Formats: sequence, structure tokens, C-alpha cells
Amino acid sequence: MGNPEDNMPHYTSTTKHTTWPHTQDNAPTADAQTKPSKSQRKRDAHALQALGVQLVALPPARLARLALPDALYEAVVAAQGMRSHGARARQMQYIGKLMRQLDPAVLRTVREGLDSM
Repeated sequence: MGNPEDNMPHYTSTTKHTTWPHTQDNAPTADAQTKPSKSQRKRDAHALQALGVQLVALPPARLARLALPDALYEAVVAAQGMRSHGARARQMQYIGKLMRQLDPAVLRTVREGLDSM
């Protein structure tokens, strides 16, 4: 009987190891060069949510003086009336989503309105 390892099958790898992605052309496209990174998009989204927190903290009289789009104004007023932590957190996410959809000129106006108060 010899060595028990002599009876063991020997496995060898027959697959080639390749790098990801499986393309030869790794040059970034024109879209990738102009599109902000995921990290930058997240930073922008967090900044807009922080702006939303400032809006929710405003008294109703000061909030009415800002030129907010109707949907955003209604969402902010709804968030001001919410006391449940979970519901308020979801509403803040919704306010951030609405703000990401706004035109940059409108956002600039909102920021200027907050700064002037």
C-alpha cells in the first residue's frame, strides 16, 4: 500500500485568469469624463438633504416667503407636522428627492432666500 496521498486525485486549474472588465479598451468614454463620480453625487444629495432640514426647521411664516415649488412646499409643511421619527425620516428623503429634481436656478434662489433670512 504506499502513501495514501498517491491515491488522491490531483486537480489542476485549467481556467485562464483574466482581469475585469473583459475588454481590451479600458479608456474612459466621453460620458464618463463629464459625469460626476458616485461619491460626488452622494455628497450633492447629502447637501440637498441638509438644505431640506433647514427648510423644515423654518417657521411657517418664513417658509411662505420663499419661492418654493408647490410640491416641495407641501412636502416641507407635511414634514413639519410629523412627529414619528420613521415617518419624518422618509419625508426628509422625499424632500431630498424633490430637491434633486429642481432646476439649479431654483435651488440658487432657495439658498439665497435662506441666507437672506
